[in-house]
Amino acid sequence: MTRSLRLRAALISVLIFAAFIGSWHLATRGTGAVATMTPEYAKLMGLTATQGKSAMPGPLDVGAKLWEHMRRPFYDNGPNDKGLGIQLGYSIARVGLGYLLAVVVAIPLGFLIGMSPLLNKALDPFIQILKPISPLAWMPLALYTIKDSGLSAIFVIFICSVWPMLLNTAFGVASVRKEWINVARTLEVGTVRRAFTVILPAAAPTILTGMRISIGIAWLVIVAAEMLVGGTGLGYWIWNEWNNLSITNIMIGILLIGLVGMLLDQILARATRLVTFPE
Repeated sequence: MTRSLRLRAALISVLIFAAFIGSWHLATRGTGAVATMTPEYAKLMGLTATQGKSAMPGPLDVGAKLWEHMRRPFYDNGPNDKGLGIQLGYSIARVGLGYLLAVVVAIPLGFLIGMSPLLNKALDPFIQILKPISPLAWMPLALYTIKDSGLSAIFVIFICSVWPMLLNTAFGVASVRKEWINVARTLEVGTVRRAFTVILPAAAPTILTGMRISIGIAWLVIVAAEMLVGGTGLGYWIWNEWNNLSITNIMIGILLIGLVGMLLDQILARATRLVTFPE
């Protein structure tokens, strides 16, 4: 991508963002056309609105509340009153542990499946049955057997992260050009060395694509899982703010979900580009 194209794309992004914020501000400050609320209900919602203003918080309300959270992100006043930084940390830690476990299992198993047509045929029925099951469907069974909400959420992340990595790894390994493998065999390169020096570099872009898909699914699922199990985490925090009727905090939570998801995706996208087009 050329520099001028990047600049034009950035300018368009800024204009779209400004138009969105402006429309949002105008839509939430009007009267009559949008549902209104009393000052008592505004106080309950955690807004600074007065009677006649929209019940939906505007960008200024969200910005002010976000700044308040950023000033004290790690306070801890008890089980149901922790800073947003702590809640976000719990979610990222659960995703990280579940995701790393999936990497440890999925990539080696995907290598074996991709290198062995026999193993591919033998395991395919099990993969096709287990893959479509919603990760959240495993949550009751995990809670019953593990008896710990945090570990159950990590298990659910593991389950949802395994399949894209496993299938992409198997596909990438199986798609390596046979000529390269035959040359390695002709040179009497051992199986393990061949896997690391020939197959892994060739399959790396496909493997990283599967890892990128998995991290997006994992981040999506952890929010829903934390809403179910409660305790701590960004998903639980959003659900708790809904119980408190704090729409402003809910919107802040939604914004953080998007920003963190984008950051995780961009990290793996960068790694994919480095492997595909090394600098």
